[in-house]
Amino acid sequence: MGLPAATALAALVAHGNGRAEAFALPDLAPNLPAPNQGRWRMPAEETRHERTWMCWPSGHDIWGRALPDVQATIASIALSIAAFEPVSVLARPQQLRAARDRVGADVEVLEAPVDDLWARDTLPCFLVAKNPAAPRSLAAGRVRFNGWGDKQRHGGDRRLAGVVAEMLGIEVVDSGVVGEGGGLEIDGDGTVLAAKSSWVNENRNPGRSRADIEAALLDLLGAERFLWVDGLAGKDITDDHIDSQARFADPATIVLDRPFIDAPDDVWSRTAAKTRDRLGAAHTRDGEPYTIVDLVQPERVRRNGADFLATYLNYYVCNGAVIAPSFGDPMADDRARDTLAELFPGRRVVQLDIDAVAAGGGGIHCATQQQPAPAD
Repeated sequence: MGLPAATALAALVAHGNGRAEAFALPDLAPNLPAPNQGRWRMPAEETRHERTWMCWPSGHDIWGRALPDVQATIASIALSIAAFEPVSVLARPQQLRAARDRVGADVEVLEAPVDDLWARDTLPCFLVAKNPAAPRSLAAGRVRFNGWGDKQRHGGDRRLAGVVAEMLGIEVVDSGVVGEGGGLEIDGDGTVLAAKSSWVNENRNPGRSRADIEAALLDLLGAERFLWVDGLAGKDITDDHIDSQARFADPATIVLDRPFIDAPDDVWSRTAAKTRDRLGAAHTRDGEPYTIVDLVQPERVRRNGADFLATYLNYYVCNGAVIAPSFGDPMADDRARDTLAELFPGRRVVQLDIDAVAAGGGGIHCATQQQPAPAD
């Protein structure tokens, strides 16, 4: 299910030598970012997509015996999205056949130096031209991935933003800031939402102030204003990414993850309460309070573990659908489905068992990255 934009990608794979060396591109110059300078902006996720990009996990050292289940979950997510829009999955050369066998003809599989599945964090934040008359309509926005503060080694993943830009023949717009796409929420109307814990952190941006990081990210995304929440550093690998705390449903509505039971002694509950207080007091660009909508966590889950991410907030909005998790708590699953259907009218809510990925601390949004469609 390819679009013309993918033809060059398929040709690159078909005529390459099949070795990882074909993608041994130099990393982008670390001290020479190409600034946005007002040329580009990142649209909201719910705007029309050209395609979705994903990554095929290959790390036995990361997933161990769970890797086959994780791969099956990624295939399920890709096929669910492919019912609504084209999907391209990046995979290492030795994993190409296995990935293609899993997803069949409905999903495009392309060669790249992939380490793990976290496309939201490792692939570019795709940007569109602010000027509709610009000769090129798409760019690759880059934040510099360092394994969530050097917690894991991802030598291939750190190059993926440049690899994808090379595939598509588009410019890289480099923020000069270390971080991950999952740490950013964009409303498409000039506002960015993020947690300080995953940006203003010595493990990513030592010596840089919040104001400095904010200015660089606003420039990268073509946005005008920032909403910061504190977040929680040091308790999960991401240092509390915003896409599991708070999301924009539209420029006037923020969706919050909410624990099933508010437990003041629990550090996550306290963080969620602080996020709610901060965003409940925030205002839109028009000076109005935000509408706050809760997505309440399940009371019970099919499986659990220290890193299990039991939040419905890590959903993904694609053309005509919202792809969301289910956790085996019928009442909570139904409540989340109904809430998402109200937030995104006209889209089908598709719920999936993603337990294998959730056990690794992630979700559907973490595993996807949207490429916006050209302006009409």
